[in-house]
Amino acid sequence: MIDAFARETLLFASVGLFIGGVDDLLVDLLFLGQRLRRGGRRRLSIATLPPPRSTGRIAVFVAAWDEAAVIGGMLSTALDRYDHDDYRIYVGAYPNDRETIDAVAAVAERDARVRLVIGQRDGPTTKADCLNTVWHAMRRDDTREAVGTKAIVLHDAEDVVHAQELRVFDSLIDQYEVVQLPVLPLVHRGSRLVSGHYADEFARIARQADRRADGVGRRHATGRDGVRDRTRCPGNDRAGPGRGSVRRVQPDRGLRTRPAARGTRRARHLRAGRDG
Repeated sequence: MIDAFARETLLFASVGLFIGGVDDLLVDLLFLGQRLRRGGRRRLSIATLPPPRSTGRIAVFVAAWDEAAVIGGMLSTALDRYDHDDYRIYVGAYPNDRETIDAVAAVAERDARVRLVIGQRDGPTTKADCLNTVWHAMRRDDTREAVGTKAIVLHDAEDVVHAQELRVFDSLIDQYEVVQLPVLPLVHRGSRLVSGHYADEFARIARQADRRADGVGRRHATGRDGVRDRTRCPGNDRAGPGRGSVRRVQPDRGLRTRPAARGTRRARHLRAGRDG
């Protein structure tokens, strides 16, 4: 009885693994076909990036709850590294998170490019709720200063930013719906099991799954950091951005999670849109 059950279970598992393997093989074959049709295209570099087609400020959004231990260092590093003439970092915090507020305020007092935005509700709420609060603050700044924000970059409080990322976003966001940079994990040598697991996962997604999806022109979803979007009007706090979803800002609907539109490419960004 046990042997028969084991045979049936193994047969069922084998069929499932075979179907999954065939599916992966078909996707890989489609990718190779696309690569052969396209031929060798020269890869872009910082030196060969086309100049931006339009001007405007780039807003960096950071949602922060209980991030006092890392947010100050993240902001100081970003200010020191960013190589761009017109950007502002908006940090969303909660009124009942005094330590995070103090850490952000300490940096904002030294540099006007950091804007502390404190919501009306105690935290934590959803990430979308926090980002929508930041959004409204950005729109008020745009109106008061008579400037137009060109795009929004989403980062987490523990991110270590790249010095040239805003230049890349500024150049490519005019051509693509979303621009996303690969995330390189920093391995913690004192926690090789957990840290190594995440490093392997990031490497697999960034170097295999995302490139393969782009190669076959598939609808693709993104939910990692360094993402930029055109600006439009928010207002919905029910859905928070999460892994495997594109964070869009829709007229009168707020930040919502939904798949990327067909035709968006691998290195992407969430754009900043217009009112109405």
